[in-house]
Amino acid sequence: MDQKLVEQIAEHYRAIIQLIGEDPEREGLEKTPTRAAKALLENTRGYDENPNAILNAAMFEHEGCEIVIVKDIEFYSLCEHHLLPFFGKISIGYIPRGQIVGLSKLGRIVDTFSRRFQVQERLTAEICDLLYSELSQDVIVTCQAQHMCMQMRGVEKQGATTVTMQYRGEFDENPALRTEFLALCK
Repeated sequence: MDQKLVEQIAEHYRAIIQLIGEDPEREGLEKTPTRAAKALLENTRGYDENPNAILNAAMFEHEGCEIVIVKDIEFYSLCEHHLLPFFGKISIGYIPRGQIVGLSKLGRIVDTFSRRFQVQERLTAEICDLLYSELSQDVIVTCQAQHMCMQMRGVEKQGATTVTMQYRGEFDENPALRTEFLALCK
C-alpha cells in the first residue's frame, strides 16, 4: 500500500473529523484517519485490477455441460452516491461453448468490480458483459444486496433487499433457461 497516498487521504479524514466538531487528536480517534484511509484503499482496490486479465488467465478447453453455475458469491461495495456500503451475493451462470473458466476467477471478477465505487445495476451488468464478451458464451448474473444508504439514512428501511439481473445470449432468448437458472440458485 502506498504510504504517501495513505497519509494524504488520512489528512482529509482528519479534516472531516474536525469539520463535524470532533477532536481528531483524542484517544479514540487519534489513529482513525490512517485506519480509514487504509480501509478506503482496500475497499476500492478494484481500480488497480484488470478483470479481463483475471478471466483470461484461467480459461480452459472443455466440451460438455449444459450450464455452469457459481452461486452466492459474497461481495462488498461502496455506493457511489453516499459512499456507504452495500453488500450481498452474486450468482453467475453460463453455458460453455468449448471453454470454461476457472471457478475462483469468477469470485475474483466479482471482487474486482465490487471494490470500486458502484451502483448495483452497473455491477451486475459489468460482470455479465465481461463474461459475455470474453467467453463468447451465454451468461446470466443475479445480484441480491442490502444497501446501508437505504438502511442507515433516508427512508431507513431495514431488511429491504434489491435484486438485479442481467443476461446475454441464450439466456436472453430462452425464458425457460432463465427459469432453470433461477430455480437452481434457490
